[in-house]
Amino acid sequence: PQFIVDGATRLDICQGKLNDCWLLSAIASLSVHRSLLKKVVPLEQNFQDGYNGSFTFRFWQYGQWEEVRIDDLLPTQNNNLIYLSSPEKHEFWSSLLEKAYAKLKGGYRALDMGFPHEAMVDMTGGVTEVLKVLSLPRDLPAFLRNLLAKGALINCANTQGPLEQQSELGIMYRHAYSLTAVEKVKTAHGIVDLVRIMNPWGNTEWQGPWSDLKGPEWNTVSVEEQQRLGRVRREDGEFWMSVSDFRQHFEMMEVCHLTETLSRSGCSVSPWCCIIHHGSWVPNITNPQFYFILSEVDSCPERSKKTCSFVLALMQKFQRRRGIDLAIALHNTYLSPNDLRACPPILCSPQYSSRREVVLRGSLPPGRYVIVPSTSEPNQQGDFLLRVLTERVLAGSEKYLALEHCKSLVVLMDLVGLRYTEPDMTISYPGFLYLLMKLESMIHKFQAYDMVGMGTVTISYRQVGSSLHFAHRREIIKERSFSSNMTSGEL
Repeated sequence: PQFIVDGATRLDICQGKLNDCWLLSAIASLSVHRSLLKKVVPLEQNFQDGYNGSFTFRFWQYGQWEEVRIDDLLPTQNNNLIYLSSPEKHEFWSSLLEKAYAKLKGGYRALDMGFPHEAMVDMTGGVTEVLKVLSLPRDLPAFLRNLLAKGALINCANTQGPLEQQSELGIMYRHAYSLTAVEKVKTAHGIVDLVRIMNPWGNTEWQGPWSDLKGPEWNTVSVEEQQRLGRVRREDGEFWMSVSDFRQHFEMMEVCHLTETLSRSGCSVSPWCCIIHHGSWVPNITNPQFYFILSEVDSCPERSKKTCSFVLALMQKFQRRRGIDLAIALHNTYLSPNDLRACPPILCSPQYSSRREVVLRGSLPPGRYVIVPSTSEPNQQGDFLLRVLTERVLAGSEKYLALEHCKSLVVLMDLVGLRYTEPDMTISYPGFLYLLMKLESMIHKFQAYDMVGMGTVTISYRQVGSSLHFAHRREIIKERSFSSNMTSGEL
């Protein structure tokens, strides 16, 4: 057996008896970008040097890269692999990668049906946005250049025909292409905007205007300009087409936005700056709110208005393991002294979605805003990850402890020592649990009063008295229940 034979390529992927083509298409896209593939699949692994029966892969999960180690045993039937396999019978990197991803998600059955952009997020750590080509800005070349300048991976497809059947001009239906460049091309008749598209099959190209083999339009372009573009006259899967033809022959576009954590040294792209927040929806508590300031306007000189572009991504955690898909959405509103419920959102998701992640793109004037992640039904419980992508670092996104805060922490630790430790200043297991319950009560009460997520609260003396009385009664009930369980040996 070999881990990799003649390089890891898109051709090493053959679907098995599992409806996980959404995952396989992401693996195929990953194999085209070697720097991203090496992040997920350590290519130095093999069945010879240092072989110990196990292989390691890495996946991005909720803000960090997690390592998944598996053995090399794969399910078979009649001496054939049941799930993903390679046409090269002795090559197993793709099969083992599928097994590692199944382990991460809770088993092979957890991979049954899904979305390609979900797997792309897990294999790049990026934020994936699904767009309709017809809804893209009128100045599409500038829009695409801005995405590519930030290192985005762009896939496009036409879903208006039968699966992988050809259109009259050579575009495959329901097949993923990659958009890799946008260029202003000098012709004898003026400047023309062209996009460069790649078919991962390595063949089957566009046969309309500007095609590699039949496009007379190239006769109006000088040899030097064609060399600058890297245009070659052969069937290699890569071709150029006009922006207007792109609008007409492609319907959907998936954009995977990469963050600065994935940028390479010496690379010319300037990816998004990313701020990550972890949060929860708690029954009987108002939706969480996240306060942020947009202060640095976009660096794009072509825009007349001073605005700040951003991408918000709300991801519900562990939904495949739990088997529960919450319908979630994002709302963005101005920060004002009024009750947030009286402030209509200035930007929000078009509808609630049960997908793992919803993405909201916007551009707003500098100012103070509040992001409100919500569920379609009240009192639902779940954990989420909120990512805010901006061109510049968010003002106020990092907070440092002042000297007064440090003094308060020292006083708090003294109180903890007096209340929960033994005479020798050690803490027992029951004392530790009492402390955790007290902290949980304090956190929930603070979040209930921190309506806009600013990290500070202002309450009256009467509210303090009421809160302390309620918390004290709840702690007594918890402690009595806990003591009873300890006595009966049920804990």
